[in-house]
Amino acid sequence: MMNPSLAVTIVIGVLATACSQRELRGKSVPSADRGTYLVVADDNGGQCGQIKVDGAAWKPPIGTPGAIQPGAHDISCGDDAVTRFQVRSGTTFHFDYWGP
Repeated sequence: MMNPSLAVTIVIGVLATACSQRELRGKSVPSADRGTYLVVADDNGGQCGQIKVDGAAWKPPIGTPGAIQPGAHDISCGDDAVTRFQVRSGTTFHFDYWGP
């Protein structure tokens, strides 16, 4: 027979996984108000300087959601190359991967 605390842990893990979707550049979770948001969760270890989204300075602090239109967007870390990512309508996309 399975340990009850192990069973609860497994159920919580499955439910948490079902509510978010991991993507190459981060993860999407449904937003509470059905709005569309971006959270820049990582500033490349403090190496970015000014983060830009679609060529404009991204004003919300690291880890804080900011409203964004659904669709494809470009993000840059200082003067580094531009990285493209996708935000689905009604979600909060947590951008956390600057790698290739």
